[in-house]
Amino acid sequence: MRNKRILNWAGIAFIGLTYQACNIPTLPQKTENRAVPVSFNGSQDSTNTGKVSWKTFFTDPNLNALIDTAFKNNQELNITLQEIAISQNEIQARKGEYLPFIGLRGGAGVEKAARYTNIGASEATTDIKPGKETPDPLPDVNIAAVARWEVDIWHKLRNAKKAAATRYLSSIEGKNFMMTNLAAEIANSYYELLALDTQLAIIRQNIDIQNNALKIVRMEKEATRVTELAVRRFEAQVLKTQNLQYGIQQQIIETENRINFLVGRYPQPVQRTSQGFENLAPSVIQAGIPSQLLSNRPDIKQAELDLEAAKIDVTVARANFYPSLGLSASLGFQAFSPIYLARVPESIMGSLIGDLAGPVINRYAIRAGYANANARQVQAIYNYQRTVLNAYIEVVNQLSNISNLEKSYDLKTKEVDALNQSTTISNRLFASARADYMEVLLTQRDALESKFELIETKMKQMNAMVNIYRALGGGWN
Repeated sequence: MRNKRILNWAGIAFIGLTYQACNIPTLPQKTENRAVPVSFNGSQDSTNTGKVSWKTFFTDPNLNALIDTAFKNNQELNITLQEIAISQNEIQARKGEYLPFIGLRGGAGVEKAARYTNIGASEATTDIKPGKETPDPLPDVNIAAVARWEVDIWHKLRNAKKAAATRYLSSIEGKNFMMTNLAAEIANSYYELLALDTQLAIIRQNIDIQNNALKIVRMEKEATRVTELAVRRFEAQVLKTQNLQYGIQQQIIETENRINFLVGRYPQPVQRTSQGFENLAPSVIQAGIPSQLLSNRPDIKQAELDLEAAKIDVTVARANFYPSLGLSASLGFQAFSPIYLARVPESIMGSLIGDLAGPVINRYAIRAGYANANARQVQAIYNYQRTVLNAYIEVVNQLSNISNLEKSYDLKTKEVDALNQSTTISNRLFASARADYMEVLLTQRDALESKFELIETKMKQMNAMVNIYRALGGGWN
């Protein structure tokens, strides 16, 4: 039933509506390029990775522990949970508006009427009972049960409750979308942290390699085969590489604390895998078919529910033009002295009043509210269209990104292998005086840069895997 409603709203959003009863612009009627495409890049496979639980999709236990902690402690997520509670309370408030209100009322007072008025003259010549004049001034004591009820003839109040319930469901989908983004952000930061660890290890390995090369250059200088200039250039290269590690260490601290903030805890080391980052393989992604986004992505379901609530709001605003029927009643005891309250039936009082009222003149405020409700409904339609379009584009972009990064990583791996071999060859040629020291320095620099780029490409691959999982609606279920 829910999938049917989702598909119905999809048709509404992409074909357009004409609101004949509302004096608002109609939506475009042309349907070209508005329907959801039938496939992602020609794929007809309905298997969708977005339906896989995040505990299954992410295989690293340390990463799963971080995500699980974030779902419990993240402050922004907890704020959203309180907003959901507020939305739930709003349902009860709207429900109370169409149910009868019953309460107790008690009061006491005194009234003195002027002698030369109808009431004053009547009281002066009337005895409360034979031989006892009416008190002057006249006290009044009462206690009664009172009830008020607006008869919901046009279902205005019930529809208001229905709109509140729909927005409550929308807030839940908003929370799910936040969980999706939170899981993706933690995963991306976690893989960035692993990449930084690997880059730091590469720097330290290169420092050892360059220190060995520096020893060789010093030996060559002692043998008068090179000058002091070569020694200084190699020393500068070693110092430059040593300096790189401090920048990486600072990035590691900042990335760890970004993760700590997301999981709602104070700065501390982040537990992570010691497995080689370069050996990680991105999970195989099945994008499914575009129409599955309508049921998988929480932001699309949220936009759909907002659209449904906006439609109900129009109905509520229209009902304000119609008359409203109200009933009020009271039943209790009333007397001029408390000692007479118990004298039944003389002290019993009761009332039953019905009133029918409707706007006749100066309905500008109602018309404005009605026009605003229609405008918000049109906004909700465009927001739904935008959300679906954005979801589709995100998936297509990430699928293309995964494909291009895979090709880039293969070429970058070959480049690193070639430069590693070049480093070995340049060192051997320099030792045999067949290569200049500048060739050795340039080769070492290029090898280090290519290794860094390879790790960055691997990190982009892992991030693309996370981002396509998020784009397909995974990460909250």
